[in-house]
Amino acid sequence: MLEARNIVKTFNVGTVNEKKALRGINLTLEDGDFVTVIGGNGAGKSTFLNAISGVWPVDRGQIIIEGKDITGLPEHKRAAFLGRVFQDPMTGTAADMGIEENLALAFRRGGRRTLKSGITGSERALYKDVLSRLGLGLQSRMTTKVGLLSGGQRQALTLLMATLKQPKLLLLDEHTAALDPKTAKKVLELTEEIVEDQHLTALMVTHNMKDAIRIGNRLIMMHEGQIIYDVSGEAKKALHVSDLLQKFEEASGGGFANDRMMLAK
Repeated sequence: MLEARNIVKTFNVGTVNEKKALRGINLTLEDGDFVTVIGGNGAGKSTFLNAISGVWPVDRGQIIIEGKDITGLPEHKRAAFLGRVFQDPMTGTAADMGIEENLALAFRRGGRRTLKSGITGSERALYKDVLSRLGLGLQSRMTTKVGLLSGGQRQALTLLMATLKQPKLLLLDEHTAALDPKTAKKVLELTEEIVEDQHLTALMVTHNMKDAIRIGNRLIMMHEGQIIYDVSGEAKKALHVSDLLQKFEEASGGGFANDRMMLAK
């Protein structure tokens, strides 16, 4: 479903601020893989997701989705087959538009993004149905402006919007990090349900090592723009947080320099 071949990205080339963000990333995801991604600050996790989604061009390498080379495609054209949820609940939705209008925009992903023809009765019924599955009561607030929702409600809606058209690949960039623990747990549960029900292929960046071990069928660890550990199946299920810390120390030659990761043990 995804092939990343020798992805290289350097920012501020030739200046004192030069940063080698990705150093030849190679990764293959099979259909239905749910991969969690961990790593310290500056490891290249979000940069890798940005490379896949086309936020900026890579310096070298290829990005292939379901056999199609998309390396040269701009971000807006990749939106037809990618879904993404960001860390900030304010990102990914239009605050001044209603819930059903936001869903309509997501439903039209890859086509003409317009509401001129209005929302049809069958569309509205679909939106109510999918909203009811969230268990947040949003199906009775279809015209409520999204800016009035809580952070958890908004993030759950963003997740729903990202998966409404069943994307080829779902990218989750620490999408529960800004939420309180109870809400984060709910959004994670919704994430697992949606990924499983739709048989999606997903990449989830997280700072929580327990979640990284528990969720999905595969885990990768990044450090300084490279993948330094890749584990799946029964070996992943048998992992403990102490194992991940040890693997990081072995690969990097030092301690795990990320306070949020340590606190999330």
